Amino acid sequence: MGTSVLFRLADAVPGSVQTPARPRVEQGLRELLDAWPDTPAIIIDRRLDLLAGNALADAFYADFAEADNIVRMTFLDPAGGTFFADWPRAAEACVANLRLALGHDPNDRRARRLVEEASAVSPEFRRLWERNDVRGKSHETKTFQHRAVGELTLSYHAFDVRGSAGQQLIVYRAEPHSRSADALRLLGTLAAGERPVSSSAQS
Repeated sequence: MGTSVLFRLADAVPGSVQTPARPRVEQGLRELLDAWPDTPAIIIDRRLDLLAGNALADAFYADFAEADNIVRMTFLDPAGGTFFADWPRAAEACVANLRLALGHDPNDRRARRLVEEASAVSPEFRRLWERNDVRGKSHETKTFQHRAVGELTLSYHAFDVRGSAGQQLIVYRAEPHSRSADALRLLGTLAAGERPVSSSAQS
């Protein structure tokens, strides 16, 4: 697929817009993530980059070669097809979220490059992108298949981060006394044993 076609998929025209720097997460927010040891919590931006996470989030996404961006994890990492138990639903939401990012800033070069990267590899991404669905994250229940602890059914809530445009705090939780709650506790034990340095100390 040619570059011009990919830019048409992104509804953007190549230009001289500078690539923005990767957003930084405030230290206080990183410390807040680590204050929740019993639930996965992450910070994402509009491009679905994972900017920060707590120890349990690292363990939660350990199936992936690199937990850097939800689009890449969903469409480009082989683990995505297993980890997201309802992969078609996850894929649709992922693409619609990325569409929203370009709605906020059609000249976002990093988002456009992400569209180009995913389109070049995944026919399913191209098909979903052409549907023009747009929506953001709010709250939902999803099921995951984790290689270490098995099936996890978790709800999540998304909160906008004041003072950091485009950043969202995503917090997952399991129903109390459920099998998923037990699996999260086990995952927490694994995380405590495998992660000696907190990500909140990283910049």
